[in-house]
Formats: sequence, C-alpha cells, structure tokens
Amino acid sequence: MTNNIEKITKHYHREVNGEALQLHVKEWDMDVFYKKTYPFVVESKVLDLQAKGHIVEALIESLIQKALDKSGKKIFNEADRVVLMNEADPGVITKIAGTINNAALKPKIDDLVKE
Repeated sequence: MTNNIEKITKHYHREVNGEALQLHVKEWDMDVFYKKTYPFVVESKVLDLQAKGHIVEALIESLIQKALDKSGKKIFNEADRVVLMNEADPGVITKIAGTINNAALKPKIDDLVKE
C-alpha cells in the first residue's frame, strides 16, 4: 500500500510543483499564470460554492485562489473580491477562471484537435 501512496503523492507533487501555464489576458494587459492542479482544500472551496449554485462566487474564488504571477504568488487576495465581483468584466473573469479550472483537460483537448 505504501508504494501506491508514494506513487500518488509523487505524481501530485510533480503536477503542483511543475511549470506554471500562462494565459495572456489582452483586456487587462497582463499575464496570468496557473497550475494544472491544486490541493483539494482549494478545489473544495470552489466545488462547495458551485454545489450551492453560487457560480459567480465560485469563479471569483478560482481567481483568488489560483491566479498567479510569474513568480508563483497569488495575484488577487480577499480584499480584491468585492472589486472582482462588481467592477470587472464578467466575460473576462469567466474566460480566465474557465481556463484555469480546465487546465488539466487542455492537453487532452489539444490532442483531439491535432487528429
């Protein structure tokens, strides 16, 4: 059993500590970096909001928790939540959060497009 857990954690750490993906957000003239995966403690906050039907809040939570700068630090914090909810273009928020939340699917989609 330990061998299986070691395999699982090795894969997880490789993904979490791996190179960040980059999304250029033309509308905001900035780059957003993100990982393919995040700890379940982060994902659970987003999933809980989605399950309660709070889709907009889930998108904002995704940005606050997952959007990084080039050095790997969070771009947004709790104090930014109100501005993101009320003074940011919903289309841009949706585009960024969708890209970040579907990062693990991107390689599979790219493979399908190549065929």
